Amino acid sequence: MKTDVKRQTKHGAGGPGHTGFTLVEILIVVLMLGILAAIALPKFSNASATARASMLADDLRIFRTQLAVYRGQHRGVPPGHPNGDSTVSPTEAAFIDQMTHSSNETGATAAPGTSGYKYGPYLREVTENPLNAKTTIQIILDAQEFPAAGDNSHGWIYQASTLTFKADSPDADEKGVLFFDY
Repeated sequence: MKTDVKRQTKHGAGGPGHTGFTLVEILIVVLMLGILAAIALPKFSNASATARASMLADDLRIFRTQLAVYRGQHRGVPPGHPNGDSTVSPTEAAFIDQMTHSSNETGATAAPGTSGYKYGPYLREVTENPLNAKTTIQIILDAQEFPAAGDNSHGWIYQASTLTFKADSPDADEKGVLFFDY
């Protein structure tokens, strides 16, 4: 009785019967991917920081424009004063309400489309500060001095008497300009 025994031969990588990658090939690919990631990630990070700075500048432009429009349509009274009464200290709740709802000339608010409330809304919502992801607004009263710098405790800082609206951030952009000074 004869038995056929097939001989198995070992072939190098890529030879007949090759079914996988060698450890060396895998290590080379992983090394190349690591090098590419090290080159590409800083560029993506920089682009992301630039995009956030650009979004911040655009958000501030929109806020400031709408603040001026509101004041012009409400007898010179800026948003934030409850019911448009400039003898009452401004509040965050009144500011948000007046900027996101319709209002009449005296600053009283109602749902958009309500008869007699022909102004606004000026914003769909108070946008989040792209640097710290906060939407809260620190209201600086008329008698208070405006902060010299941001501290990230809120999204925004606003003073009605001066119509000053700034980002609450102590950080700087890639050129060294403080976001607070945008």
